Amino acid sequence: MSLDDHSISDWTAAGEAELDDIVTLRRAIHAEPEIGLHCPLTVEKIKAALTGLPLELHEGSSTTGFVAILRGQGGDNGRTVLLRGDMDALPMQEETGLPFASTIDGRMHACGHDSHTAMLVGAARALSARRDRLPGTVIFMFQPGEEGHHGARFMIEDGLLDIAAPDAAFALHITPNAPAGLVVTRGGSIMASADTVHAVIRGAGGHAAMPHDCIDPVPVACEIVTALQTFIARRIAVTDPAVLSITKIEAGSAHNVIPGEVRLLGTLRTLSEATRDTMQAAFRRIVENIAAAHGATAEAWIDTGYPVTVNDPRGAALIEAIAGELGADFATMPQPMMGAEDFSYVLKRYPGAFAFLGVAPAGSDPATNPPLHNTRMTIEESVMAKGVAMHCAIATRYLERGFD
Repeated sequence: MSLDDHSISDWTAAGEAELDDIVTLRRAIHAEPEIGLHCPLTVEKIKAALTGLPLELHEGSSTTGFVAILRGQGGDNGRTVLLRGDMDALPMQEETGLPFASTIDGRMHACGHDSHTAMLVGAARALSARRDRLPGTVIFMFQPGEEGHHGARFMIEDGLLDIAAPDAAFALHITPNAPAGLVVTRGGSIMASADTVHAVIRGAGGHAAMPHDCIDPVPVACEIVTALQTFIARRIAVTDPAVLSITKIEAGSAHNVIPGEVRLLGTLRTLSEATRDTMQAAFRRIVENIAAAHGATAEAWIDTGYPVTVNDPRGAALIEAIAGELGADFATMPQPMMGAEDFSYVLKRYPGAFAFLGVAPAGSDPATNPPLHNTRMTIEESVMAKGVAMHCAIATRYLERGFD
């Protein structure tokens, strides 16, 4: 009998069986959040939960991220699938009032990575228990540094995904703004790229009562901000959009002094690499040339962030099929989100998909719940059983059939 013959009911039961343990693990991780590329306390908890399982653990040199590889004994059809769980928290002061709230000031698991990690541990335990029927290899990717630290890229550069190169990759991300148990994804672009833009406009300062004796960089900076928005409105197709938000303008020291320079800071988001390239070039060109037109000088630079997260349509279809078979509600995301995700680095190398799992607490209104990255964000922990089942069913279905 193949594992696929009864896997759906099997995985639903397996998820429920793991629930108590993964809730305990999630709460322990939640109470001691860690930020960035090094999460030793979290890794210690994960490894303790994986003790005794038939897993190969491999660590890199750049981060505390690691992969746990499960090689099935139910035959080998040559397929390998990767499942990702991120581990890091955010620099925020928790205000949930939960009994297991963060014990570390200024840190909070406000993006659900504690639940992602716990669900992946549950999946590793459930799949390991059925190793004798597993027709391929599963890589469990425990990743730090998702919150702006490029953790996935560092793990790739460390060669951790080359040890047993995956043929497909999948990740789940919780959201408190969707009904509990709802699975949401889409084929194609699902999350935006994210770059940080900087500019310095330099003029000639002087007395504010005599601007004709100066080169005032303030109106030049204002013109630049307006021109950037005009460029998006008139030169970027609405079908392949961009968002450029200048979020900080810094200049001046007194009401009667024209400053010598103005500094701009902002974020650039796009849904395709082509539009991203266009906007990066336009940002530099507009900043430098408008400044020059007014006799000022300017320097513009961009800190390149996460790429666009692009789902393979076959991966999105596989997730939709699994959700239906597990009895979960499913919705196709009508348009991409302009937030960013570093699982994009993985999906640039391997086909697969990224999906959201609704965790709105019982009795709450998903539309008004505190969202991700909010100091009061909470989840319905019982949904984590569904997350374990999704991980297991996705992995085994892919190993059995690929994207067919």
